[in-house]
Amino acid sequence: MQFDDDANLDTSEVKDVRGSRIPGGRATIGGGIAGLIALVMGLLFGVGPDQLGLSSGPDEPAATSSSAAQVQTACRTGQDANTREDCRIVAVVNSAQDFWRQEFTRRGGTYSPAQTVFFTGRVGTACGSATSAVGPFYCPADRKVYLDLGFFDELRTKFGATGGPFAQAYVVAHEYGHHIQNLTGTLQKAQDGRQGADSNAVKVELQADCYAGVWAHNATRTPDESTGRPLITKLTDEDIKDGLSAAAAVGDDRIQEKFQGRVTPESWTHGSAQQRQQWFYQGYRTGDMAQCNTFR
Repeated sequence: MQFDDDANLDTSEVKDVRGSRIPGGRATIGGGIAGLIALVMGLLFGVGPDQLGLSSGPDEPAATSSSAAQVQTACRTGQDANTREDCRIVAVVNSAQDFWRQEFTRRGGTYSPAQTVFFTGRVGTACGSATSAVGPFYCPADRKVYLDLGFFDELRTKFGATGGPFAQAYVVAHEYGHHIQNLTGTLQKAQDGRQGADSNAVKVELQADCYAGVWAHNATRTPDESTGRPLITKLTDEDIKDGLSAAAAVGDDRIQEKFQGRVTPESWTHGSAQQRQQWFYQGYRTGDMAQCNTFR
């Protein structure tokens, strides 16, 4: 995965509050075994913590930075994205939003951007308070993606993904898939309280995987607004394999087998490893969001 060295990164699309604290806030999920349970049962590429009872209330204060935002000073160009992890995520956010903005325009709609928030430990959101134990998530109430970059190490060490830059890009693109669902009204379908292999919750997650694949298909041909050239200049077969590996690693069956010792499809919320790979690849193969109807 490679970025155009001369492209200008838009850091306004990322808010960096790493090293911050939540004044008056309280953590709702701790580390250790509680954190592992949260990873088994929780968000893991999902939507806001209020939807799993992880919120400490809608009035939780927002995070305030106690240190200078790193990405605003360090992440200027595509060259920075080729050398720094946090800058790489900024570039992926830029690329994903460039694509969806242009795709909505092509379809006669208007895209509303979503900011990504980098945090460490815990964060306050419009969906309530959450810790990094719940994994990356999207909050529909404030239209923001929340990400503790330490998750990418866990994706490899705890969940067995091969890792690599595109595995990280897949995670980010999946969350922006939820944003697309929020804008189109699809996300509400997951809020019926049902779980299981055939539940709407699973279908929503698989569609977000498919949308991630749609972005990947188009990433190297989507012009960046600052240069008129694609921000991402190269995606290899190995990159896509890393994305597929990440998708499989967070399948409900893989996670349940690893942390529970048994697979219980009736409690699935995200889909099996095979399904997650299948729908990501469906989006990548076709490049067409119309081919992502997981509800059929």
